[in-house]
Amino acid sequence: MAGTLPPILLVGCGKMGGAMLEGWLERGVEQVVVVEPYPAAAAGFEGRVTLCTDATQIPEKFRPAAIVLATKPQQAEAALPGFARHAAAGALVVSIMAGKTVAGMTALLGGHAQIVRAMPNTPAAVRQGFTCAYPGPGVTEAQVALCDALLSAIGEVAWLEQEALIDPVTAVSGGGPAYVFLLAEVLEQAAIEQGLPPELARRMARRTVAGSGALLAASEEDAAQLRRNVTSPKGTTERALAVLMASDAWPKLMSEAIAAATARSRELAQ
Repeated sequence: MAGTLPPILLVGCGKMGGAMLEGWLERGVEQVVVVEPYPAAAAGFEGRVTLCTDATQIPEKFRPAAIVLATKPQQAEAALPGFARHAAAGALVVSIMAGKTVAGMTALLGGHAQIVRAMPNTPAAVRQGFTCAYPGPGVTEAQVALCDALLSAIGEVAWLEQEALIDPVTAVSGGGPAYVFLLAEVLEQAAIEQGLPPELARRMARRTVAGSGALLAASEEDAAQLRRNVTSPKGTTERALAVLMASDAWPKLMSEAIAAATARSRELAQ
């Protein structure tokens, strides 16, 4: 269906920006202008969108309904002022840059901007992402609905009432896929150590993690109950969990890891 999303200005077309762009194209976006200084990053989108290497190349008559900032946070100070005129004209600014606050971005955009901070995660690449978003001061209900439509093109969306909650969201959801991939890594290695062939170990670890995630998504039971469902009394799984949860080892370590990532997210906002 053509034209289900209004014109969008995308700044940055890396892994996450590209995933979002694919989702919008599938939804039938009217027009997209992409600002990406490295042409190789936007490879595959030629002829499907308008590509620019900097803000000066944006067509003069282009009027985006939203500006999506998917550039690196370190580039924000140099890049954002180039989009101030679009923000001043009423375009909603949606930022997925870690650590960049609404107040800080507003200043870089000339003091006139309606901004939503959002934190998606990498399963967005297969439209299975999870994004939490916070609407800054002045963002209207219509703009929230627009942002929800943009973000739902890559998965599920939840809204926050406090900007500070973006930090733990970044630690849990933003970084969460890395922790899951680490689990697949260590399962694979442990299987090899117990004598299984490497190719089988990899297939088994990947499908076990992926299948467990699918079961979790489909089930109405909470994660703790699903864990108990697998754990037969005095069985092999119970013995393994006794090691992982001895003195609360694994849960405590994960709690410490999330706390460290949350603290780092807050540092980046300074």
